[in-house]
Amino acid sequence: MKTFLPKVDVQRRKWRVIDAQNAVLGRLAVQVANALRGKDKPSFTAHLDAGDFVVVVNAEKVVLSGNKETAKEYMTYSGWKGGEKYRTVAEVRRDQPEHLVMHAVKGMLPKNRLGRQLLTKLKVYTGPNHPHTAQTPAALTYVG
Repeated sequence: MKTFLPKVDVQRRKWRVIDAQNAVLGRLAVQVANALRGKDKPSFTAHLDAGDFVVVVNAEKVVLSGNKETAKEYMTYSGWKGGEKYRTVAEVRRDQPEHLVMHAVKGMLPKNRLGRQLLTKLKVYTGPNHPHTAQTPAALTYVG
């Protein structure tokens, strides 16, 4: 018996929109990552990009559980000696609220070329408006 491999039709990709208001960050990121990979489709194949485009709105209103707002830190390293920088979630939310969702979803995708390709299909915006209304995105309901 042969293994079934679905044809990846780029034209048939759907657009989905999810509202991040009052959503727990990790639970939201799991649902977004699954939609990007196509894990919610019956034709899921691990090594192919068969997922949909996902638009996340109200990224600044995402919620973290516990005391992560002040205790959790994001580290960046410039490559230079003494070039480590640490920023709390509150600082990241103030400066780049989209980065919270992007970073969480990126951590749940494969760490290879496929993961980098999948991340290009994620669009994150602050506020309720987004420029992708022409694609008529369907609602991706948050279950959390």
